[in-house]
Amino acid sequence: MNCSCSQSDHVQRSRRLGDESGAPYATLSADELQRVAEILRANDALDDAHRIAYIGLDEPDRTEVTAGRSVPRRARVQLLDVDSGRARALSVDLGTGTLAKDVDIDPDRDGQVPLLQEEHGIIRELIGADERWATALAARGIDDPSTVALAGLSAGRYPIEGERGRRLARVLGHHQPTPQTMPWAHPIDGLVAYVDLASRTVVDVIDTGVMPIPQETGDYHVPGMFGPERTTQKPIVIQQPEGPSFSFDGDVISWEKWSLRIGYDMREGLVLHGIGFEDDGRVRPIVHRASIAEMLVPYGDPGPVRFWQNYFDTGEYLLGRLVNSLELGCDCVGDITYLDVPIADARGDVKVLPNAICIHEEDAGVLWKHTEQFTGTSDVRRQRRLVISFFVTVGNYDYGFYWYLYLDGKIEFEAKATGLVFTAAYDERTSRFASELAPGLAAPYHQHLFCARLDMAVDDGPAVIDEVDVGALPIDDDNLHGSAIGFTKTRLRSEQEGRRRANATVDRTWRISSATAKNRLGRPTSYVLTPEGKPVLLAQPESVIASRARFATSDLWVTAYDPDERYPAGDVVNQSAPEQGLPAFVADDASLDGADLVLWHTFGLTHFPRTEDWPIMPVDTCGFTLKPHDFFDRNPTLDVPASPTACACAHEDTGAARTEHHLHHLSVRPSSHHG
Repeated sequence: MNCSCSQSDHVQRSRRLGDESGAPYATLSADELQRVAEILRANDALDDAHRIAYIGLDEPDRTEVTAGRSVPRRARVQLLDVDSGRARALSVDLGTGTLAKDVDIDPDRDGQVPLLQEEHGIIRELIGADERWATALAARGIDDPSTVALAGLSAGRYPIEGERGRRLARVLGHHQPTPQTMPWAHPIDGLVAYVDLASRTVVDVIDTGVMPIPQETGDYHVPGMFGPERTTQKPIVIQQPEGPSFSFDGDVISWEKWSLRIGYDMREGLVLHGIGFEDDGRVRPIVHRASIAEMLVPYGDPGPVRFWQNYFDTGEYLLGRLVNSLELGCDCVGDITYLDVPIADARGDVKVLPNAICIHEEDAGVLWKHTEQFTGTSDVRRQRRLVISFFVTVGNYDYGFYWYLYLDGKIEFEAKATGLVFTAAYDERTSRFASELAPGLAAPYHQHLFCARLDMAVDDGPAVIDEVDVGALPIDDDNLHGSAIGFTKTRLRSEQEGRRRANATVDRTWRISSATAKNRLGRPTSYVLTPEGKPVLLAQPESVIASRARFATSDLWVTAYDPDERYPAGDVVNQSAPEQGLPAFVADDASLDGADLVLWHTFGLTHFPRTEDWPIMPVDTCGFTLKPHDFFDRNPTLDVPASPTACACAHEDTGAARTEHHLHHLSVRPSSHHG
């Protein structure tokens, strides 16, 4: 990594995730992953012809765990026979050493297991030997196919003759004349190859005509390429001389009044379990499980070369296994605790992903403040937050996933998108569907859509959910001057009713309330989901991508908890059949009143690339907020002390004396935010 940040003011601590394997929701440890591979081999399920496409914790039913019943320790596995193409879904019981489930994955009914990392090598080998591909390159002035960087990409599921049931990838190329050249600046357009990964054949090479290859460099990584570096930045020093305020007990972290279990999955990445807040001497549950369960990047160029470009980065590529090893002083600044994550590779060998998760505290501005004229007092408290994050690189894009916990009981999630846009050649046809970033260089319009799965547990009992809209009240005898405002609550009583769209004009939110617990004023204890309300999937409802990513066509789906309903686009996403996942989950229209509620919230970015996004894109963000509403009896931060250094003013200073005191001590304090 090219990181020139000084580490002299930063502190690093490291832990291994998954070393507390006895807990029901603990991440599979390195030993357990090895045990799973041994069981698979003992049952003739894993040999030289088989690859593990996915392995993760087979999480037990939450109702069984809550009831205190003993639950088996199991792993979910997806296997691929690379010779025959046969795929299977298994559940491996670590206690008994048996296969609790072993069923075939039907490529037509279900789809294909995720792309294997080794399949990218197969693609390079096949394309490199294909004469049609070499001929097309020669027509573009490229005589050496090895100077082309190949992007082997998920194929989607389209009504193309001969493709049904085949394990496919589609391949685009970018010219890389030297190993140091950033290839995304030089797309080879008008050319795409289709590869059958099971039969190891190049099914087709489609050449729609030679287009000029953009020549301007995009080598931002070469020092001095775009001018000398700035010399104006002064150091920002972030210190916690007494160490962080959080502590660990196994995989459970406690910070201020928060507690939660941190987990990791090679598909979803970071998983948070048992999020609760201490109040009046007890930990009150809020969220049973939280993760980003799917991520979709649909592109909007309908041309013959790129019409299929729609990527499920979670379900097709397993973004959790593409995690970065974070570097102190650059990715994470300050007093940092890193978590190393064990995962198993395709052959069952265990490896540890170092510094995969970053945990630290940040100052987050003013928590609350008031200067009271009648008492002559002035009080201010600083907000701070716990940050739990990881970063992945999925091809050209890099994504940061950040969970924030605040002193006042608020939970936020923020996704950060950066990296490089996927490029094409710019011409008259492309101009309708893409931006020109440099001479002859295009970046197609696209979206980044995330789906959060929030298994709610507000005060750990049955729950209800209401849609809340605000507005002006009508003029009547009680509102003669028309100045009154109010809100309406609409109870969502069934899963079909729970499919909703955001509406910023009425500040629409969704309130999840306990059906039994109340605060001291007799109101239900609640948490409120506040969406950003940006566009969801913009493809036409009848389009292929909309049929496979139906979850992304609404801002919210609400379902009654079912342990088998894990992913919004279904268990098998690569080349998936239409209407999997949430459309199937809500087909029975189960009641939501008094159920254990799962919220599926889609949010994201619509990206019309700017010239400022080239040659590397500054971070763009999106996310959502969960905020307590009548959950506490009063402000839960009244016990937060004043900062001993930031607030040197005494309460007895009044009037002009206080003003003079503040001016005398006025200073500029750097923010401790990172990322």
